[in-house]
Amino acid sequence: MINRNLIRIRIVQIVYAWYQNTNKDLRNAEKELLFGLQKSYDLYFYLLLLMVELTKAYENRVEVKRNKYLPSDEDLNPNTHLLDNKFMLQLRDNRQFQKQLADRPMMWDANESFVKTLLDTILCSDTYKEYTEIANPTYDEDREFWRKSFKQFIYMNEELDDILEDECIYWNDDVEIVQTFVLKTIKKFSEGKGASQPLLPMFKNEEDKEYALKLLHDTILNEKKYRELIDKHTDKWDFDRIAFMDLIIMQVALSEIFTFESIPTSVSLNEYIEIAKSYSTPKSSTFINGILDAIVQQIKEENRIFKN
Repeated sequence: MINRNLIRIRIVQIVYAWYQNTNKDLRNAEKELLFGLQKSYDLYFYLLLLMVELTKAYENRVEVKRNKYLPSDEDLNPNTHLLDNKFMLQLRDNRQFQKQLADRPMMWDANESFVKTLLDTILCSDTYKEYTEIANPTYDEDREFWRKSFKQFIYMNEELDDILEDECIYWNDDVEIVQTFVLKTIKKFSEGKGASQPLLPMFKNEEDKEYALKLLHDTILNEKKYRELIDKHTDKWDFDRIAFMDLIIMQVALSEIFTFESIPTSVSLNEYIEIAKSYSTPKSSTFINGILDAIVQQIKEENRIFKN
């Protein structure tokens, strides 16, 4: 689940913090990196859990109405599509999901009012109205309802973003990326796989975990090599006045370019220029693009890298 884009962002943040910290310990930096990536994976399950909690909130609401002193016909005969939703029942009972919650407990209790308000929004929507008009929803229709609801009411929800930022400092940069993975997960669910439906693993493979650790180590241990290249190509600039984040982004980018032969140089350049757009000054992406492009041309001419 944790893709290389997310790893790059986390590495830039860890390296930036490394230079702010007087107690420089590479083992601690490595632990911080892995801890941050674990929190990103936790967010994936926290968002899956939100859908389960919304269903539970609806179930509680139905029970309260049924037990009123003078319940109406509607109270006694509510629409049960949400309660019988086959996709949701499958997610709730998913073995990997249940194991994760047992190993790393998490809950939405502290944000109960948000869950109830979000449920109200869903119940008042055309998406829900259309869903209730289906006499006997199929599994695909049940799953599609939650895919649409997640995309319309949870994805890019500003109030939710604020809640997640307050819940965990690591989630501020992860929300949009992780939400796309939740949407992909919903689409991949298959009725036939039942409780054994695979969810996304923390890393796609062991190679991605090794990539994260190797990039961190090389960026820090070969600081002098990369700083000298940057210094040489910023001779028209006051090196001390270059935005510190720009310097860090270029240092990590050069580490990736030198260390990972399988990653095309153009991919590395594009990824770090995008990071600069979000994490540094408005002009940083153009500046970083120019400097890194000049460095790449030089090291190619000197045959210091052998890739496209």
